[in-house]
Amino acid sequence: MGTSAFAEQILASLIEANYNLIAVYTQPDKKVGRTQELRKSAVKITAEKNNITVFEPNKFDESTVNKLAELNPDVVIVAAYGKILPENVLKIPPHGTINVHASLLPKYRGASPIQNVLLNGEEKTGITIMLLDKGVDTGEIISQAEIDIDPNDTAENLTEKLATLGSELLIKTLPSYMDGKIELKKQDDSLATLCRLIKREDGLIDWNDTAENIYNKFRAFQPWPGIYTFWENNNSPKRIKLVKINLETCPPLAGKYQIGEIFKSEDKIAVQTGAGLIILEELQMEGKTSVSTKNFLNGYQNFIKSILK
Repeated sequence: MGTSAFAEQILASLIEANYNLIAVYTQPDKKVGRTQELRKSAVKITAEKNNITVFEPNKFDESTVNKLAELNPDVVIVAAYGKILPENVLKIPPHGTINVHASLLPKYRGASPIQNVLLNGEEKTGITIMLLDKGVDTGEIISQAEIDIDPNDTAENLTEKLATLGSELLIKTLPSYMDGKIELKKQDDSLATLCRLIKREDGLIDWNDTAENIYNKFRAFQPWPGIYTFWENNNSPKRIKLVKINLETCPPLAGKYQIGEIFKSEDKIAVQTGAGLIILEELQMEGKTSVSTKNFLNGYQNFIKSILK
């Protein structure tokens, strides 16, 4: 059971390892973009290519639960499915329902662990393979693996790293687990932290924040929802997405500019934050294509010395 690209890599590893996959559950096709074209999930595409039966229930009602029970699975594996499974579903497989979770539980329980570790500037994260219970990521731990977070990792490439790690750990863990050779470990609830939900409006930058925190938000919100600011251009506020930025934590010019002020620092375009500088490298005006900051300045020379809000 899964939906995202992360889940697709988990599915692909099970296919490659020749497990008998009797069915795949995924989110229904979704309308995307301006054309509202229906798009299949990454998991559905891979399942169909491998002739695996696909189910796309909107909810786990009595009919859906009965159908799952009729399939008689030995074990159910969940990875970034996007649905909370009711307790009667978890009890169907004799070996339980296993979740491949992208954090080192009990830290970062919930739906957006990758974004949250980056928002908080964590240096390590990992994969936890666990048994699902009626709580939110509170079940017993089967196995874990740790990975270092690079200072420039974004949610996009950290997801790829964790998908690879999760696939490897799952294939390594499953045989011993199915044979009853792994001692399960209860989570220490006193160490638990919860992910906060990510909303589109969370991408708005507060320039009073530190440059480090703003850069962490940039890393966490790639590719969605991205980060943005507002620029007052000729008394008309324009929304600008910061497509690519960099960080200078100890700039020599700090203190000379207002919070949010744009200025040239040697050959770079910088913004003064509450502490440190953000270097602007690529920008996208609302309704326009993204361009390098140099090309942006060619069209908007009054950008320098203005103040972002």
